[in-house]
Amino acid sequence: MAIEEPAYTLVERQGPFEVRDYAGYLVARTVIDGSFEEVGNEGFRRLFRYISGGNQGAEKIKMTAPVEQDAMAGQTIRTQAPESGEAGKWRIAFVLPAAMTLASAPRPVDDRVQIVQVPPARVAVVRYRGTWSRSHYEERLADLRRFIAQRGLEVQDDVPVFARYDPPFMPWFLRRNEIQIRLQAMPH
Repeated sequence: MAIEEPAYTLVERQGPFEVRDYAGYLVARTVIDGSFEEVGNEGFRRLFRYISGGNQGAEKIKMTAPVEQDAMAGQTIRTQAPESGEAGKWRIAFVLPAAMTLASAPRPVDDRVQIVQVPPARVAVVRYRGTWSRSHYEERLADLRRFIAQRGLEVQDDVPVFARYDPPFMPWFLRRNEIQIRLQAMPH
């Protein structure tokens, strides 16, 4: 019972690091105010309502992976642990099935949910297992940035995407997580 994920071509792999070329894909996305560790639950619930029939036509949409989380453009991401109560605006997204297009995806009834086309991109990735804590995320993000620097890769924007592939009831030590950073335009 495999869950659908966005299509990509593997360019390079070294240990937990990969460089991938993604085809474009469609997401249902919402913006949540709050701290890094709090926004995922509210965003997940809002997007889950959309795929569970909270859309025009009450269509049920198959769950896919990953659930993506990134900071809104222009928001500074702290490289150290957040201060107590630190908050910001975060985008939470569900990848939609590949068969859906902007034209065929049902319109959300919640106006806080938008359907967005993610363009093709070359992406540097670090895969890891474990908790969804900010400290674990920041450790792996630092590792990914070192990998990018060692390879001399050029970053398109330094807005990392936190990708969670497993449901919250999955034991933490089995959870598949990734951090992705978009690189400069793919070669043609």
